[in-house]
Amino acid sequence: MIYPIVAYGDPVLKKKAVDVDKSMDIETLIDDMFETMYNASGVGLAAPQIGKSVRLFIMDGGKPDIEDRTPFQRVFINPEIIFEEGEEWAFEEGCLSIPDVRQDVMRKPNIKIKYFDADWKEHEDEFDSVTARIIQHEYDHVEGILFTDYLSPMKKRLLKGRLSNISKGKIKVDYLMKFPNRKR
Repeated sequence: MIYPIVAYGDPVLKKKAVDVDKSMDIETLIDDMFETMYNASGVGLAAPQIGKSVRLFIMDGGKPDIEDRTPFQRVFINPEIIFEEGEEWAFEEGCLSIPDVRQDVMRKPNIKIKYFDADWKEHEDEFDSVTARIIQHEYDHVEGILFTDYLSPMKKRLLKGRLSNISKGKIKVDYLMKFPNRKR
C-alpha cells in the first residue's frame, strides 16, 4: 500500500517519535514504506513522514559512487546514534516531505548507530559518506528534526513563502501527499 507523504507543516514531523514495541505488527508497515519510498523516488523514508510517530526508518541508498546503483536496503527500528565524528561537510539535501526545496546541510561524515532490523536482530554498525548522511537525515525525522532546522535564520526567512505553499498544497508533485493546511 502506498501511503501519502506528510508535507511540511504537519505537527507529526516535529514530534519526537516513540519506540516501536515488539508486539506491533510492523512487517506490513515496512513493506508499505518501501513501496511508498520507491513510488516517490526517494532513498529514505521515516515513519513520521507517513503520519506514524514511531522510531522506524528505511533506506535504499544504493552505492552512491557507482552509476548502476546496487540496492542497499536497510530497516532501522528504534535507532540510536552512538557517535558522529569527523570534519563536518556540506551536501545538498532534500526531503520527500519538503518537495522542491534543496539546501546545503553540514553533517559529520562518520557515524555509529545501534538499531534493530526487521527480524528484531540488534546491530551496531558504522557508516560514512553519503550513506551516513541518509541515515542522519532519516534519524532526524524520528527525533522531530527537519533538514530545514539546520539552516541559518536568513535562509529560513527566504524559504518561508515556499514552505508555507508546501503546507497548503500549492506545489506539484508526482507522488501522493497529505498537506496539513490545504483548504478544502
